[in-house]
Amino acid sequence: MLYLDIPTDGQLRRLAEERGDAHVSLYIPTTPETQSIGQARIELGNLLKQAIDQLEAAGTPKRTMWPIEEQVADLMEDDTFWRHQAHSLAIFVSPDRLRSFRLPNRLQSLVQVSDRFHLKPLFRAVSVEQHAFVLALAENDVRLIEVFADAPAQQVRVADMPRDAASASGSATVNSRSYSRRLGGSEGQNVLLRAYCRRVDEALRPVLMGRSEPLILAATDPLASMFRNLCSHEPLAGETIRTSPGQMTPDELATEARPILDGLHVQRLKDLHDVYSAREAEGRATTQLDLAARAATHGAVETLLVDIDGVVPGTVDEITGAVTLDKEDSASTYGVVDEIAGRVLAMGGDIVAVRKEDIPGGAPLAAILRYAV
Repeated sequence: MLYLDIPTDGQLRRLAEERGDAHVSLYIPTTPETQSIGQARIELGNLLKQAIDQLEAAGTPKRTMWPIEEQVADLMEDDTFWRHQAHSLAIFVSPDRLRSFRLPNRLQSLVQVSDRFHLKPLFRAVSVEQHAFVLALAENDVRLIEVFADAPAQQVRVADMPRDAASASGSATVNSRSYSRRLGGSEGQNVLLRAYCRRVDEALRPVLMGRSEPLILAATDPLASMFRNLCSHEPLAGETIRTSPGQMTPDELATEARPILDGLHVQRLKDLHDVYSAREAEGRATTQLDLAARAATHGAVETLLVDIDGVVPGTVDEITGAVTLDKEDSASTYGVVDEIAGRVLAMGGDIVAVRKEDIPGGAPLAAILRYAV
């Protein structure tokens, strides 16, 4: 089982806004297999040593470094914490506080030391392109399945979810031809099935509220059409898995869902590229770091595409957004693209984490602007 703590948009914004003398960001590959988690704990110790070396090289006072070392050391010794992991672990630690997020995708080991946190690897984890929910809806069964990019699919327990259409209507079957309550035959059956769909939608609301991942429906008509007509989860995928899902395993449903997710991702990138091309002709799109930084600083970036793998060390002026690049990482620099993304988040913009080849011109970023700057 995967234990996940995927950050919300609000958590990302708060992390992006935090500043201080010493902020350490640590990313470690992990495993849900408890018997194999020892390597991750060793790797965390190695990354901590690298972080302390960078802090010492920057002349950081020991009274600032000691709380960082102590908090990470305490986490390394917490056996219960390490028994419940996913595929990656992100740790953000300052002298005052440590926060960790267990992530479903596999990230490479990374340590960054600066006056702010390095968040760009997290953007991949919160990306919706390979993370979704599948609602397997049939008259005699209903399940919610969570689909991950790099992990087996899992059934999600949903409080108050009806077991089937009959239990949702309080009757033995929805196929009765009696005319109780003036409902009978196919008309009565449809009324009860729509009521079943409403009960399912109501049960899903607390689980999916605030989530941006798409919901993919696995059902056949008439249930498929009925649920679509009343579903309250806005990112409902337009394409349906047109099969009776009652006997399908979570992994089989995930296999059917992934082509739909791929199609959503391709269409989203196409739409973004179309918007970028149109805005570029109007002076409202750029792949230039300095222009994107200035636009982000003044709240002009609507959508930012970022390369999830590369790091461009340097600094961005807090007031003007002017970029100063550096040749290598140090405690006095940070990822410029990461910083621009943080400013976009703080101003209510959207971040889309992609591979470099999916960015116009193969640049480290591409910014779509609300207005020309």
